[in-house]
Amino acid sequence: MAILSIRIIGDPVLRTVADPVTEFGPELAKLVSDMTETMEDVDGAGLAAPQVGVSQRVFTYRIGGVEGHIINPVLENSEDFQPDEVEGCLSIPGLAFPVRRRKTTRATGVDLNGNPVSVEAEGMLARCFQHETDHLDGILFTDRLEGEDRKAALRAIRAANYHTVTERTTAKRANTVGSSFGSFGAAE
Repeated sequence: MAILSIRIIGDPVLRTVADPVTEFGPELAKLVSDMTETMEDVDGAGLAAPQVGVSQRVFTYRIGGVEGHIINPVLENSEDFQPDEVEGCLSIPGLAFPVRRRKTTRATGVDLNGNPVSVEAEGMLARCFQHETDHLDGILFTDRLEGEDRKAALRAIRAANYHTVTERTTAKRANTVGSSFGSFGAAE
């Protein structure tokens, strides 16, 4: 297993719709393992493959003792909404805003062996599934903001010197980042 480098806002892979996974084998197993280790290393609730430069429909999650991964996820969301909670993102360091998310969701897909997976989620787990699936569709949480929150987030992004933030974040994570970065179809 290895810790992977996390892509920061401005990287085109974060705005690209990820490709469905069609090949199951050791490379996919390594990707899922490395993503899990990376997510745990940065104390994240979830991590989508595009965030580590891999344009594949895969995400890992860990919320309140519930952890796993879903490949080629499809969400069935409830019609009602949960109270807005502040969300942040490993790919947009230092920014957090309340985001409107559906109250419950059912995530279906497959595991790394191609076996069917179905997870019913509510609360923070439902929020995580929606956030990570957005990443697979090239959507960042800031795209979900409305009104003054959206304006404030866009101002903060424009004002932030993300080149410096990227260098600082990369340097901070450099001690644990492994050498497997770039494997499994990583975006150039």
